[in-house]
Amino acid sequence: MKMNSFAIIEIGSNNTKTHIYKDNKLIADNTDTIEFKKHYATNKKISNADLEVLSSIIDDTLKYTKNVYIFGCSIFRNISKEELDEVNKFINDRFDLTIKVVSQEDEALLTAYGCYNDIAYDKEICIFIGGGGSIELIFVKNEEIIYHKYYDFGVVDITNNFESLKDDYNTCTFDEVYEYVSNLIGNIDIKCDLLILAGGDHLYWYNNARYKLMDNFLYTNDKQKYMLTREMSDNYDHDALSTSLNRIRNNSDNPLWFDGSRAMKVITNVISHKVNAKYIIPTKINMEDGIYERIIDGNLDI
Repeated sequence: MKMNSFAIIEIGSNNTKTHIYKDNKLIADNTDTIEFKKHYATNKKISNADLEVLSSIIDDTLKYTKNVYIFGCSIFRNISKEELDEVNKFINDRFDLTIKVVSQEDEALLTAYGCYNDIAYDKEICIFIGGGGSIELIFVKNEEIIYHKYYDFGVVDITNNFESLKDDYNTCTFDEVYEYVSNLIGNIDIKCDLLILAGGDHLYWYNNARYKLMDNFLYTNDKQKYMLTREMSDNYDHDALSTSLNRIRNNSDNPLWFDGSRAMKVITNVISHKVNAKYIIPTKINMEDGIYERIIDGNLDI
């Protein structure tokens, strides 16, 4: 599909990501926190205030291009057809656009593809895809998927259960949250040396927390430049639940994003131990990377 420019907007339970392309180059990459799942739990419907924030994002995107693709993830998979129709009427009336709901499987496969399709690594890999309302694990070897596990919970569910994780200093302990998440994850029989973190901007946490990372010495990839050992991850993740969260927020341009950050660190820590990973690679790779490939190939069939 030949287009001079186009944009992809992915609406998650907690964060909405926008990628804008011109001449097949990424010219804008934005993440906005819109707490759809949290507010849905309170209001028992999609919040009008959240839809207004989404509308402002669409407005800004349309200034760059009229070719806008909007995809809804976990929160939109869990509402009724009638509710989705109502949301789409709101969007369609304003912009003549429609939200396409992506299945959990398609979201996982598209994101995973963006991680493994062009790396030179021939051992087993676990690709972690985390969000506000769901988690997916895709296991790959030699660019072939060998196993997967899907979970119907995410960081919003963990922070709802341990609300102090959003506070400057949490009152729950790392071990309490770890045990809770470990029970939700259950057993994972397959093991691998490498865990890739995708589905969100995992580098945003490390950069704003000022945690140092190693250069990726396993392979060369522009989207996977950095890594850490599991021992480094253990130290950083325990520190995340003992240090001031406000200090880290103040380093950022999106303080609200960090409401789910501690929960995410515990979830990824649990996974790293259950798969026995030696190395962890945090990335910004998400579903848009796979969607981009399908759009330019003219094969957007999701």
